[in-house]
Amino acid sequence: MTKTNSDGDRERSGKTSRGGKGAKKTFPVAKEGPRRRATLSDVSQMAGVSNATVSRVLAGNYPVSVTTKNRVMRAVRQLDYVVNAQARALQAGASRTIAFVLHDITGPSFAEAAAGVEEEAARHGRLCVVCTTNGSQERQSKVIDLMRAQGAEAVILIGGADNDEESHGRLVTYARSLAAAGSRLVLCGCPPPREPLPVTVIDYDNEAGAYAATAHLLSQGHRRILFVGKGEGYTTSEARFAGYLRALTSFGIEPDPALQVVVDFSRAASVRAMREVLARRLAFTAVFAASDMTAAGCMQVLREQGRKVPEDVSVVGYDDIPMAIDMTPRLTTVHVPYRELGRAAVRHVMELDPAARQDLDYVVLGTHLMARESVAPPSVEPT
Repeated sequence: MTKTNSDGDRERSGKTSRGGKGAKKTFPVAKEGPRRRATLSDVSQMAGVSNATVSRVLAGNYPVSVTTKNRVMRAVRQLDYVVNAQARALQAGASRTIAFVLHDITGPSFAEAAAGVEEEAARHGRLCVVCTTNGSQERQSKVIDLMRAQGAEAVILIGGADNDEESHGRLVTYARSLAAAGSRLVLCGCPPPREPLPVTVIDYDNEAGAYAATAHLLSQGHRRILFVGKGEGYTTSEARFAGYLRALTSFGIEPDPALQVVVDFSRAASVRAMREVLARRLAFTAVFAASDMTAAGCMQVLREQGRKVPEDVSVVGYDDIPMAIDMTPRLTTVHVPYRELGRAAVRHVMELDPAARQDLDYVVLGTHLMARESVAPPSVEPT
């Protein structure tokens, strides 16, 4: 015979089946099936309170008695109720979404910024959506259009921008179309637009960081400093190159165009560039690499050519990515607060006064030099 237990599962009796000695006993058998996820109503019913009270306890934004809070949290634990910022954002709809758009998430500096965006978005009960473009402007435009259509509260773009009319025109279009839809364009790591636009800009002092790095080399006695990472028309590289030039000028040194290497910020590109520099037998005692990945490539080639860092050549980078302290020697570099950059991007949107949504919101974060073991006074004057 069968009977039904208190949970509604059917079970067999523990009696011995017919067949005499040696017959097997049967034991309770429960139905298998997917477990239903507990809902807010389940929690309120178990705790004996309203749905609104459960929401207040979980949000922590309304005074609730200790007794009531304990009952609610006990029900949450017993029911294994899933409650987190991402789940609430999905349940509330796309209007509680923050989009983070970047070229490539594998880059260590932008990955740090992405972590900051996600942390702050979760703190505000928002879902963070990360989108990559692989450098495609067409892909970037499609992503922004999609986020606008889905009602994202903000679209965050990170990284320097091309400093030309076409790029500026796209920026104007993005900012105005998002604002018209009640969203907000946020620019991270680039200067403010040329005209007043409804955007939030979270920048960091690129030029000051480059000045500090170059001045550090100059103060150690270096006069022939190779700059690797010059790029025209791109805001990040232009600012870092400007800081390099300003430091040379302040020390009374005439910049030498032969010491200015045009290359992107990748390790592979810097390896090729440094090999070409050494093949030309160019005289220098120090390298200012415009990124830490660029510095890593330069140091690789210097080792291949039998040049020691910093005994023969000093090297300074920029960004202070996590691997900077794992290099041998540990890399002197400029620290950029990328995680705070991401946090600030979300925080400023969440705290923006509604009356100021059509205005420019501009913030500049500081940078500072991290002096480590890759810099020393020059052993000999370059010939």
